[in-house]
Amino acid sequence: MADNGEDTPAVHCIGEDITCFVPNPKGKNQHKHCPASDDERVAEILRDYHRKNITNKKTISKLLWAEHGIHMSRTTSCSLSTTVKRQLVLDQMAKDPARRQGPDLIKEGIAFDQGIHLSRDFVTSEMRHHDPGGFKLRDGHDKLTSIGFPIWGVRDKWSGKWLGLWVVPNNRLKSAVAYLYLSTIESVGGMPLQMTTDCGSETTQVFGLTNALREEFAPQYSTEALPPHRFLKSVRNIVIEHGWLRFHLQWGANAKIWWDAGEGIYNPTDPRHYELVQWLWSTFVQRELDHLRDRLNNHPTRFDAGKKLPSGVSPNVAIALVDKYGGKDCLLPVDLAVIRRLKESIGGEDLIWFVTADYARRAETAFATLGINAIVSDNIWHIFTKMLPLLYA
Repeated sequence: MADNGEDTPAVHCIGEDITCFVPNPKGKNQHKHCPASDDERVAEILRDYHRKNITNKKTISKLLWAEHGIHMSRTTSCSLSTTVKRQLVLDQMAKDPARRQGPDLIKEGIAFDQGIHLSRDFVTSEMRHHDPGGFKLRDGHDKLTSIGFPIWGVRDKWSGKWLGLWVVPNNRLKSAVAYLYLSTIESVGGMPLQMTTDCGSETTQVFGLTNALREEFAPQYSTEALPPHRFLKSVRNIVIEHGWLRFHLQWGANAKIWWDAGEGIYNPTDPRHYELVQWLWSTFVQRELDHLRDRLNNHPTRFDAGKKLPSGVSPNVAIALVDKYGGKDCLLPVDLAVIRRLKESIGGEDLIWFVTADYARRAETAFATLGINAIVSDNIWHIFTKMLPLLYA
């Protein structure tokens, strides 16, 4: 623990390299687990797999059976015009104003956002044509510049899956870090055999909790042979550090550009401005983190024959097909009621809120009157100017 086409008989799909697997093209069931050809549930499942970068027929077949009890066979394909594909690439590039994402990430972003798989060659060709300078820009290593909204996360070592990724008021506050650790246990339904963190003082409460919980719920494991917690220097805590690098490259540089767009609009010395920005930007950043976590967990890693851990597969698929990839569920069962009581005893949700609950309710009410569906990078400062007089009339 430490991302308008032609109709087929079963699914509606688009994309140059999409393969659509039709479970029963004639609608006649020879097998009790094979749904009819017009089954919209199957169509939606397939679209979701494509959005998650899962396109291999054998993998899809295994996932359908493992997760939904569905057998499937036969294939067909469909494609988009070059003009439509080009626009998809340009639209995805526009979401990366810092120009840090290469062809693989742009291709993956299109698949994740639209459920459409384009070839890497096509994406590369379009990017070189429309933004040749971006390739030189990405040659250097970019460092995330803080915008004042700290991040904390938990990642599984075996699969590489991000189990949690949060924006918090203070990621150096040990009670806040402990609260998020307990929240992760509650979310996944168990505690890990071992937790690894860096050596910061903010993780000392996590150290105490891991030892106490292991002693209470899994006393059969020796704390000497298998310590419940390990401290590692950041340079050696490679599971989380490699994850942070990917996070920085995909999101950090762009966040700084979006933040700087508020220059001349936001006055940090005005308490009203500051309070609204705390609510607005924490809401926006968490939404972006949720989206990015979903995307990273559906990103297939490069295959490495010499790697003992899963490779050539996304973390979500590795977890779903754990036996196929040589894994074992090592989560230790705990009493979740105890976990919830511990969360409240150390401070509860207030530890991770940027504003009071009352202010959050007023801000949500004001935002609802604007008729805007979501807070995104393109409208966040516009929303700020619209909400300010509503909250402080």
